Parts: sequence; C-alpha cells; structure tokens
Amino acid sequence: MLRLEGKTAVITGGGTRGIGRATAARLVAEGAHVFITGRRKAELDEAVEAIGEGVTAVPGDITEPGDLERLYEQVEARGQGLDMLFANAAAASFATIETITGEELDRIFGVNVKGTAFTVQKALPLLNDGASVIINASTAADNGTAGFGAYAASKAALRTFTRVWANELKDRGIRVNAISPGPTDTTGMTELVGPDKAAEFKANEGSRIALGRIGRAEEVAAAVAFLASPDSSFMLGANLYVDGGENQI
Repeated sequence: MLRLEGKTAVITGGGTRGIGRATAARLVAEGAHVFITGRRKAELDEAVEAIGEGVTAVPGDITEPGDLERLYEQVEARGQGLDMLFANAAAASFATIETITGEELDRIFGVNVKGTAFTVQKALPLLNDGASVIINASTAADNGTAGFGAYAASKAALRTFTRVWANELKDRGIRVNAISPGPTDTTGMTELVGPDKAAEFKANEGSRIALGRIGRAEEVAAAVAFLASPDSSFMLGANLYVDGGENQI
C-alpha cells in the first residue's frame, strides 16, 4: 500500500515549475489526491497535464478570501475531508531598508503572512483529526542577506506561527510543522533575479552551500512528503531544514 493512499491534500502555489508542483507530483505518486491552487491558470493546467490523474487545479489567489473559500468548497465536495495542507505560496523581492516601499511591504506580508494565515484558518473545518499542516518557511529567516529583509522577516513570522498553531491544534492530533528550503532551482528564483542573471545567481548561491550546489524542487518535495506522512508522527512545531548544509555546517 502506498504511504498516502486515499489521503487528500491541498498545495498552494502548486502551478509554477517549482516546489509546489514537485510536491504535488510526489504526493500523487504516493497515493494522495491533491488540490493545487495558484494565480496562473495556464500553469495550473500545465501542472495537471504533467502530473496526470490524482490532481485537481483550482485557480485562485490566497490573498482573496473568496478564492480560498472556493478552493475549500471543492475539497469539501469530494467528501473525504483534508489530510494534508502545504501552505507553499509566497512572494519575494529584493529591496533594502533605504528603498523598500509601503506597497511592497504590504504585498510581501499580505501573501506570505496574511495569506498563509487565512489559508490555514479556512482549512480548519475540513482538516481531519490527525492531519498534517506544513508551512513553507525559508533559510532566509536565518540569514542577513542584504536587500532580502521583507521576505526574510515574513518567513520568520511563519516560523512563529508554526509553533503557535502546533500548540493550538495539537488536541485535534493535527501536526503543524515548517520546512525551510535553502536556495532551490525553481522558476521563482529565475523570476526574482531575471533570466539574464539567473545562471550567475544560481552559481553564486551554490558556491556557498556545503554540498556545492543549490537544491532541486524534488528534494524539497521529498521532505514535505515525509512531514505529510505518518513517518513524521512524533514531529510537532518543528522546522525541517532542506538546505544542503547552508545553515548547518
């Protein structure tokens, strides 16, 4: 029997060629039915075609309450509740303390903090007892990377939310944990720095990682699948690093 046979999962930010899509493919391969959501319908459709049966796409923006309600209405209609939630959707940009604007702070915190909070809140009525909630944090919360302050601060907030939510939901047997990927080769990374600078940026990032390279989305997906499964049954409020040793060695 597959490890996640018969389970139902939701992944936000699941359409782009990155951690969300790789995780959807991994959970489906392990037997789960996965609902993916994101703002770009074309990329969601592409993900469904690439993954095949076992995945349902629901276009939407996690900063829009109505979109989240529509997502969870479709999950509810399946009639099996929700066993796994991977709050993965995020926004990022580079701006120093001298250049950051109120609009950009609102955007980053609106998606990463507020959007994630309501993604979890609106899932609560559907979460089966014993469900697993995984929050996508980041090693950026540990580093003082110049120009990345808003993103890093938002991810630090999610780590705190993880510990608090784990405490609040433990009586239902719901395990809340975070995952902190290091630099990972995704389309999001390319979009962050631009296609002309992407190769150099990835090489520079890889040079400071103990393993000598940046991560692959599939490697992060494997760790998320572990946190989603009963194999991590004694983990609660934890933050699992998948960073090639970036913050460990």
